[in-house]
Amino acid sequence: MKQMTLQQIARACGGALTLTERAVGMGIGLDTEVTAAVLDSRKIETGALFFATVGERVDGHSFVGVVYKAGAACVVTQKTPEQVERECGVPASLWGAYILVQDTLKALCAVGEYYRSTLSIPIVGITGSVGKTSTKEFVAGVLSKKYRVLKTEGNYNNEIGVPLTLLRIRQEHEAAVVEMGISDFGEMHRLAKMARPTVCLITNIGQCHLENLKTRDGILRAKTEIFDEMDPDGEVYLNGEDDKLATVRNVHGKPVHFFGVGGNPEEEVYATDLVEKGLYGSEAMLHLGQGQFPISVPLPGSHMVINAAAAACVGRLLGLSEEEIAAGIRDVKPVSGRSRLIPLRDHVLIDDCYNANPVSMRAAIDLLNQADTAKVAILGDMFELGEDSERMHTETGAYAAGAGLDGIICIGENARYLYRGAMGAVDRTREAAPRTKLFYFRAKDDFLEALSAQGEELLPDGCAILLKASHGMGFQELVTVLEKRFPSPENRRPCS
Repeated sequence: MKQMTLQQIARACGGALTLTERAVGMGIGLDTEVTAAVLDSRKIETGALFFATVGERVDGHSFVGVVYKAGAACVVTQKTPEQVERECGVPASLWGAYILVQDTLKALCAVGEYYRSTLSIPIVGITGSVGKTSTKEFVAGVLSKKYRVLKTEGNYNNEIGVPLTLLRIRQEHEAAVVEMGISDFGEMHRLAKMARPTVCLITNIGQCHLENLKTRDGILRAKTEIFDEMDPDGEVYLNGEDDKLATVRNVHGKPVHFFGVGGNPEEEVYATDLVEKGLYGSEAMLHLGQGQFPISVPLPGSHMVINAAAAACVGRLLGLSEEEIAAGIRDVKPVSGRSRLIPLRDHVLIDDCYNANPVSMRAAIDLLNQADTAKVAILGDMFELGEDSERMHTETGAYAAGAGLDGIICIGENARYLYRGAMGAVDRTREAAPRTKLFYFRAKDDFLEALSAQGEELLPDGCAILLKASHGMGFQELVTVLEKRFPSPENRRPCS
């Protein structure tokens, strides 16, 4: 963090700062500057600010004694020391400096918003239904060829993660890339109000969080709330291939910029001459302004080329050369759970299990189909699809079967509709897809039990295996199991 004092923090969140005798004895005062902001007591460092939040399972106030002992400069709390002593058993005598607020999470957002107001660096805000994280990695990778960049880590893209990301910005950073995810109306307003992006980038409008947003038009309205809180002099970049985003023409009186693969004549940055290299990625010619140059996209899937084009837009805006943009795209690394290839013994695993909706699951199936070996998709429940969940699962299952895969393994309560859709499609096209074997398991444990008993039937030797489901299904456990069952040999390249 830049220099921010306890007094400034208290004012920012409307809290009451108390300097106990213990705090004064440690030399902590109104002008003491904090070094970091954390919610996790295990990440405390000397001089840090600890936000004691109340979660569904854990009350952060119970760790107040621990964080002070570890060197925390101050605690933001919604409970008094006496209340914490009664409820959590932490003696009031252990407390150092603290800021008492009505709601700790709201205080975190307020501090994050205030801190952002002190920054003058460009901040790229990225949202969309699918591809936010991959696009964030491309944008950060490109910008890092010229600037010192901070980017969102892990799943820190919500009303807790965004302020924590902002508070990680240090004096040496010259740009920040902030991922922003929502599930309901109003959330983007709150996120964008904190981040105040100078560049807004929207990847697409897909079918996710339909329980609250109902339709793709609802999703478009919720995502574009980002425009209301962005820097009014900032720039907007949209995926020109998306039918909903293509209807947006200007923001704050300024024309928007489109990127894509040449499917929309209004695209300012686009890719042509696409050559897919199976699971090794793609090559293409990128058209940028009046120039063009070749790019190598290391992540598999043609949709990654659009993400790379998005990054090129931001790179051009912030003054990078064609060579720097191409190098940034080429050097991007896969993120766990996001189309990450894991070579195993006699198999290759596509770890794409961080999250799922119908659009991203179809894209993952298309990616799996690029392998030139046997192909097996392990698919799980997709959450937050609303009243059309059964239909969307059924249609996605039919799509998987129509892809001509060797095996489809469906796991989960809602996955029975994936299985039903796949079964119907296989029955209708048996002559076209005679190889496809279908399996359904209600839970992961049932699948793992069957894997122990009939592993070769489920996962034939030499096959490519896709793992895809919503994050709540915990498919990362299956990644771990498969890595142990088929350990990766040294220097083995995945199939393509």
